[in-house]
Amino acid sequence: MAEKESEKAGSAIKASGAAENKAEPKAHAYRADDIQVLEGLEAVRKRPGMYIGSTGVRGLHHLVYEAVDNSIDEALAGFCNNIYVIIHKNGSITIEDNGRGIPVEMHPKYKRPALEIVMTKLHAGGKFDNKAYKVSGGLHGVGISVTNALSSSLLAEVKRDGKQYSQLYEYGHPATDVLEKGNATGTGTRITFTPDSSIFETVDFHFETIAARLRDLSFLNPGLRISLSDERDESKNVEFHYLGGIVDFVKYLNMNKNAFHEVIYFSKEKSGTKVEAALQYNDGYTDNVLSFVNNINTIEGGTHLTGFKTALTRCMNSYAEKKGEKELKLSSDDVLEGLSAVVSVKLSNPQFEGQTKTKLGNSEVKGLVDSMINDALSSYLEEHPSIARSIIDKTINAAKAREAARKARELTRRKNYLDSSSLPGKLADCSNRDPKMCEIYIVEGDSAGGSAKQGRNREFQAILPLRGKILNVEKARLHKVLSNEEIVTMITALGTGIGEEFQKEKLRYHKIIIMTDADVDGAHIRTLLLTFFYRYMKILVEDGYVYIAQPPLYRVKKGKDITYCYNEEELRKITGVREAELKEELAKVEISEEGEQEENETRVVREKGYEIQRYKGLGEMNPIQLWETTMDPANRTLLRVTIEDAVSADQIFTILMGDQVEPRRLFIQENAKKVVNLDV
Repeated sequence: MAEKESEKAGSAIKASGAAENKAEPKAHAYRADDIQVLEGLEAVRKRPGMYIGSTGVRGLHHLVYEAVDNSIDEALAGFCNNIYVIIHKNGSITIEDNGRGIPVEMHPKYKRPALEIVMTKLHAGGKFDNKAYKVSGGLHGVGISVTNALSSSLLAEVKRDGKQYSQLYEYGHPATDVLEKGNATGTGTRITFTPDSSIFETVDFHFETIAARLRDLSFLNPGLRISLSDERDESKNVEFHYLGGIVDFVKYLNMNKNAFHEVIYFSKEKSGTKVEAALQYNDGYTDNVLSFVNNINTIEGGTHLTGFKTALTRCMNSYAEKKGEKELKLSSDDVLEGLSAVVSVKLSNPQFEGQTKTKLGNSEVKGLVDSMINDALSSYLEEHPSIARSIIDKTINAAKAREAARKARELTRRKNYLDSSSLPGKLADCSNRDPKMCEIYIVEGDSAGGSAKQGRNREFQAILPLRGKILNVEKARLHKVLSNEEIVTMITALGTGIGEEFQKEKLRYHKIIIMTDADVDGAHIRTLLLTFFYRYMKILVEDGYVYIAQPPLYRVKKGKDITYCYNEEELRKITGVREAELKEELAKVEISEEGEQEENETRVVREKGYEIQRYKGLGEMNPIQLWETTMDPANRTLLRVTIEDAVSADQIFTILMGDQVEPRRLFIQENAKKVVNLDV
């Protein structure tokens, strides 16, 4: 969930250079020969963001999804039941299926093999006329050709008609003809590609990110078997195979949560459009509703999700009114509290907003989903009165809590706690007022806060010390959250507001840096803060505004040379001592805050002349040390908090901060060996 971001050059605030004293050139005449036409895949390489969203981590993995989606479309058509994905040591990745195989015969119009046409021409594919594919995720015919265009090399291998064929491409262009490689049994397509490092910010595939996507696809296609292996780490090898479809998906979402009832499942098909929905309430305070169209995760929702929420709200209000709750009006947020649900739509001609397909636009789907949910859920509630009562009671409590939260906001605003024009007294703000240039350190304790305030760059760095541990928001509704003084102070300092009034554009700092001690208490405080941001300001995490500071664990001095080490491995490299021996020595080391050797100095210190100081807390650093190691943009290392897998992230927070003890115990047992620098 954390992505390393090293900052090694220059200050965060840079003045623009002085303008050169040169005469301005004459305006260039705009003529016909200035009009450029980008042929073939040139447009993709010139403007990759138009096709894959970005050239960062998300865009890199989009290349994989485009290839996988073609295999999924074969499964939807009924011709594929196995998909294999392999991440290779050399940075390439393979996607293989046992579908029909891409056609290789000559195209009647272009006089080139169909495989080459599919791989090198935009808007080429078999998904336009609904003959080869009645339902598919690939609609624009640009998916696999975009993957090819943005790869330094791509090898396409096809098995069909008893033969095996292959063609190699480099930077989107054919490097060979389609070659017949001999006889073959079965059918299928195998794509192996290496992303172009000159285009992408990183070409390092994340196993967990790909696994999350493949897991979702397996849930959405009951019976489909999908395997993922990573040659870089033999321990990373998973297989997904679910028979229960989205019912199993919802059970997975609600794992380790206290569910009120069995999963409720609805399905309806009309005019070639199939709608499925599965839902289950738990006793938590957050919702987890996922929506899909033709297996594509529509993370921005769309008409299908709008129809679901509208019907759910209307249905719950209607049932509550029948049971005598006539004065209380339930909102969408009220009926979503504690709900885990999956809405899946399959239709022949979906209208997505953009190539990355994150939002559905078909207006007719809203009415179809709305009517299905309204009719089916109304009947279910009438047929299961005890379950209906527990659900309605929860939504009513949510509505009352929402009203209490509104009153709490008004009360705290009257005290100026949530008024961004009246910043908290403990905040040491920066002088710059451009949020893009500003960063705030949320620091554990007044001692570390004092050092940070003295060591910071006042122009762009703000310091907010927190006293003690904030409330565990996993177990509290918003009105309880707003009763915690430290959380309210933090909300005020950030300027975004919270709940219904949250506004990302009012964020006062575009880097929110959590800086805690490297001990057990520090880790707990960091987890509490991350839980708060994930549950109540999730968009700040998704958009990459939240970071974790990485203070050093050791200060190593030899003569006049001082080196800071961030883990034991770095310390071992500096001292030249074997790992097992170093651990034995460090167990004996006791160095004072000033770094002076105690009487029980070890052989590492005696024989090699090193003075080792272990920092157990930020307060042990003086302001200069804290600046040099942890706050100076030229030297510091920050971890950017990202969400590679929202479903897994939700589960982790539930395990770590939820009510159930047994899942937390198992989690600790399974991950104990991975712990580094444990402080006991």
